[in-house]
Amino acid sequence: MTKKILLADDEPDILEILKFNLEAEGYEVITAKNGDEAIELAKKEKPQLIILDIMMPGKSGIEVCHILRHTPDFEKTLITFLTALSDENTEIKGLETGADDYITKPVSPKVFISKVNSIFRRLKPAETKSLKIGELEIDRERYIATLSGKDITLARKEFELLALLASKPGKVFLRTEIMETIWGNEVIVGDRTIDVHIRKIRQKLGLECITTVKGVGYKFDL
Repeated sequence: MTKKILLADDEPDILEILKFNLEAEGYEVITAKNGDEAIELAKKEKPQLIILDIMMPGKSGIEVCHILRHTPDFEKTLITFLTALSDENTEIKGLETGADDYITKPVSPKVFISKVNSIFRRLKPAETKSLKIGELEIDRERYIATLSGKDITLARKEFELLALLASKPGKVFLRTEIMETIWGNEVIVGDRTIDVHIRKIRQKLGLECITTVKGVGYKFDL
């Protein structure tokens, strides 16, 4: 099945160039020129990947991401930002909103396509087994985490990171291992990206179940 991508940017030239290259790669592409249109088309078309410029007329990309992440149909949809804003605070805010990736402009079409292909390659076949550790249950087939019978809403990367750490309680996962397993070795991910996701998992679970091993990585202990 052809993978569908929603690309939202207020610059017509960028939309045209990236749409052309994505379609040449075999993707189906829908474009939006502002945040409100992006939300409308996302709900109508149900794309597998949503790429958002941050600075758009109407709702910003961060606002769009926030709205979609709080819409049941888009809790697990891949979302990435494509933006000229490269400061650390904006990147952290975007990741905390629930984005899976952050691509900085300017980016050549060739590099952009490589990054999109890498994002889709990270989607692994769902595992059939569930993990149950104390009152925490992780259903890797349905991407659902429950704690004491209550569903915990996690973004895709948060869920994958929790499932990875919980798969071997007590094992210290190196930062490089986490980066390669969750984000792929073709994408440059800084330490703060992992830190942001770990913090969000802790907040959502309300548990100090993930221990930081300073200078090394993280381990899961419940």
